Amino acid sequence: MGDVLAGFHAAWEFESDSVLIRFERGIRTPRLYQALGERRIPHEAIAAVTLSPGKRGTVVLHAVPRPGADPLMEAAAGQLKDGCDPYRLVLPAERETLAEYYADELRAQITGDDDGPTDRYLVAAPEAPLQFKAYDGKASFDGKLVSFRWFWTGASSAKWKAGDQSFPVSDLSGIEWRSPEVFEGHLRLLRRETPVAQPAQADQDPAAVVFGLGYGPVHESLPFAASVLAAVRASGPALTSDGVGATSAPAVRRDPADIADRIRHLGDLHQAGLLTDDEFTMKKAELLAEL
Repeated sequence: MGDVLAGFHAAWEFESDSVLIRFERGIRTPRLYQALGERRIPHEAIAAVTLSPGKRGTVVLHAVPRPGADPLMEAAAGQLKDGCDPYRLVLPAERETLAEYYADELRAQITGDDDGPTDRYLVAAPEAPLQFKAYDGKASFDGKLVSFRWFWTGASSAKWKAGDQSFPVSDLSGIEWRSPEVFEGHLRLLRRETPVAQPAQADQDPAAVVFGLGYGPVHESLPFAASVLAAVRASGPALTSDGVGATSAPAVRRDPADIADRIRHLGDLHQAGLLTDDEFTMKKAELLAEL
């Protein structure tokens, strides 16, 4: 065990080759920290270390990650607020001298060649399985397959017509995460090959779920996005036997009660005039085929 520097909401343990960050689970701790639990940051994943004055009599020790070293920060793409940045340790101002000592010690472990982009992730992503509720559907990830199940109360007609979606990570090239704390927050899967361009609006794209007030919170949707991103990077290009990128997921059998519930929802949409007779018949047949 190395030396430990404890601050507000987290403690950093300095080891010979890394910094182990353990986050508190108190009611005042940011929920993203609580969801992450702890993270090990190898020295080679750190580009720089800074110490600066904080708010209300505090100082902030900040380990700046190298571009591409951490899937969580790559998915966040600069959208995290300072108070949720897992690389910031906030301490009382009276501990500035001690913080400066550890900052110098950490800087000594970083070579000048380690501040550029990395060719692989150096920090582990949150582990699957993961899931969260968006405004228009439920997103789940088992480590190999990303699935979207639409909510009839929130999903657009375009998504209902497309049906529930499943995407093998081998079919994906990346993700696009837009924070739920800004306008038009969403999580969109970027596909390697698509027959047509993906819709510009996330609420019309079957490869995306949209956030909203209380839906897709940062502490749920960002670790999800990071986990998918890491799996995509690890999978590399995946081709079928004829050399074409795979585009369909294996069939998944569902609970009959779930199928019956979805058929009732389709019936409600049909009666409301949102689905034609042919569309209702086709979608009902697709659901029955999954039994």
